[in-house]
Amino acid sequence: MKSLPQTDDSLLIRTDYSDQSAWEALHTAITTPNRDGFLANVHIVDDPDYSDLTTEQVLALALASGNSGSLLIVADTTSLFAPEMPLLAVPPSDEDDEDDEDYEDDEDAEQEHGELRVTAAELWSIENNIDLGNMDWEDFVNAAGDDGVFRGFR
Repeated sequence: MKSLPQTDDSLLIRTDYSDQSAWEALHTAITTPNRDGFLANVHIVDDPDYSDLTTEQVLALALASGNSGSLLIVADTTSLFAPEMPLLAVPPSDEDDEDDEDYEDDEDAEQEHGELRVTAAELWSIENNIDLGNMDWEDFVNAAGDDGVFRGFR
């Protein structure tokens, strides 16, 4: 498997290649600023070599590549086909591992690495605030819905 690109931005890695029009809709949602002009600073990796990778494999590649972005974001099958396009966000470093235990549920694989789903419309909120150090990961985890999806602060 080839290495992920080096970037200071958060990596957004596409792992589902089953529907190009669904990807294009998601890509547009990610790259369009919100009404206040906010936009996630992401480096999009759209390469079929990463097709069908698990979250653990993507995380291992990101760590091996030495990327310093604030988040790792995965555009998987759920991201492409669920109505709100919930992307999978993962802190790329081990620094949050101790805190992750507070949110871990053995039956919920998405919590294993401190993962959190975030709607495409709210990706900017997590990415910008984590990158700037304005907020902590736990702030977003605590604000997620009962289904584990962050939809903004309401």
